[in-house]
Amino acid sequence: MATPGSGFWSFGSEERSGEAENPGTAKAWCQAAQKFTGGIGTKLCALLYGDGEKPTETGAKEDLDSAEKAPACTCTDKPCSCQRADINYAFLHSTDLLPACNGEITTLSFLQDVMDILLQYVVKSFDRSTKVIDFHYPNELLQEYNWELADQPQTLEEILLNCRTTLKYAIKTGHPRYFNQLSTGLDMVGLAADWLTSTANTNMFTYEIAPVFVLLEYVTLRKMREMIGWPGGCGDGIFSPGGAISNMYAMLIARFKMFPEVKEKGMAAIPRLVALTSEHSHFSVKKGAAALGIGTDSVILIRCDERGKMIPSDLERRIIEAKQKGFVPFLVSATAGTTVYGAFDPLLAIADICKKYKIWMHVDAAWGGGLLMSRKHKWKLNGVERANSVTWNPHKMMGVPLQCSALLVREEGLMQSCNQMHASYLFQQDKHYDLSYDTGDKALQCGRHVDVFKLWLMWRAKGTTGFEAQIDKCLELAEYLYNKIKNREGYEMVFDGKPQHTNVCFWYVPPSLRSMEDNEERMNRLLKVAPVIKARMMEYGTTMVSYQPLGDKVNFFRMVISNPAATHQDIDFLIEEIERLGQDL
Repeated sequence: MATPGSGFWSFGSEERSGEAENPGTAKAWCQAAQKFTGGIGTKLCALLYGDGEKPTETGAKEDLDSAEKAPACTCTDKPCSCQRADINYAFLHSTDLLPACNGEITTLSFLQDVMDILLQYVVKSFDRSTKVIDFHYPNELLQEYNWELADQPQTLEEILLNCRTTLKYAIKTGHPRYFNQLSTGLDMVGLAADWLTSTANTNMFTYEIAPVFVLLEYVTLRKMREMIGWPGGCGDGIFSPGGAISNMYAMLIARFKMFPEVKEKGMAAIPRLVALTSEHSHFSVKKGAAALGIGTDSVILIRCDERGKMIPSDLERRIIEAKQKGFVPFLVSATAGTTVYGAFDPLLAIADICKKYKIWMHVDAAWGGGLLMSRKHKWKLNGVERANSVTWNPHKMMGVPLQCSALLVREEGLMQSCNQMHASYLFQQDKHYDLSYDTGDKALQCGRHVDVFKLWLMWRAKGTTGFEAQIDKCLELAEYLYNKIKNREGYEMVFDGKPQHTNVCFWYVPPSLRSMEDNEERMNRLLKVAPVIKARMMEYGTTMVSYQPLGDKVNFFRMVISNPAATHQDIDFLIEEIERLGQDL
């Protein structure tokens, strides 16, 4: 087992070398830490400085005398704030915080107050008696508060007020009755990891400035590739700023694989390319085509069946048609978990077609990738192992705090060849460590946020089985909702059959419309129902669920469940709330 001063803890002796020369500074810091963090600070000081150097025994006499004279704590609210009562933020500014001289006490007090605000918000997020949203119209918020930036600094008292105000009007995305987006919930370990990541405040481009984070990205991406089914986790990958960028990475790499000269010579040097994807696919495929100069007109949309799955025969027909016109199909983007229906394209059949015509197969599993963690549901992604690249967003079904999206590539080195620019001021070739861990040159970004630590720490905390249980629960809740409303008066399902994912799509039909014939007038009235109910939800603040039209279908509710805090009672509440808010329409 590692001990202080050796192995894992060896950083301590190096960091303390300067403190040994100036023990007063170290002890003052420790004393401040003890004052505001109690037992944690005591243990930390004992670990770093040894039992014989505890500042409480040998610290500055003035501070000790002050602490001894302080009255006993009578606070009923925890964390206790009585020790900070003598700090008046109304006369303090950010320049009084570290690295200001003697700024330790003020810094610890200020950060503890910020933490109190955050912790109160966290607790309220799980309280069903609180609102999901305190809705105000944009002009109301703009008029009620002064959000403008000024030349002169605000006091720390005003800064804390800014923090409280911001959270007051924030949507509680961790609330058990928030169902509005694919990314919901608030995981405590993930939150802690996010705080740590911000504290470390480093960049992911080289091992020298992010050693642990770079290694964790390597380990985590390899594990994700193993779960996809690539032997030994072979291949490559990167965490990117969201699924849309991951999908664009896939298009970029697929184009480079087919025409590597495009990197230097541009689109003018290669034939007219086309990408193919389903009509229910995410809009990011078209956005990527626009950004890469391929053009949105070069994205061919493939027909889907009534459940939203791509029809393989139509895919093959459109490939042949494009080739006959002289176009070059370079990518097929299949979807594992479409945004609205939650449909899974038939990946095995699509893989056969891609192999036949030598086209890069990408799977957008941003929403459905989490099902790979579930032995019960991973069959829905059968064939994903045959893909050339996969997008997987742990910030969706796995509940990792935003943002956390990965692009996985089966061929190792291809991403590096596609994107590297050999910037000598970052990627020196004569460094003293293995340069393969300098991952920044395979990214489009230079500055890249540390997104891996949240996922890695949550995975350590839950294990794969913990994620599996979480995902299985969400899918069970979706089935519960479907079973409750499929034959319930006032509800019509958008498509027949049990949903494959947690997406449950339905219309609520108010009493006034239930006896009407299914004609244009009824559709015109029905399309207004979901928007009105949603607006009332937000004004009351009781719950949030999304709606949208799709094709020839007028506005319907799309319920998605990815929040582990949700229960059967929350599903029951949603049904009752929709009926309460929509019965008079």
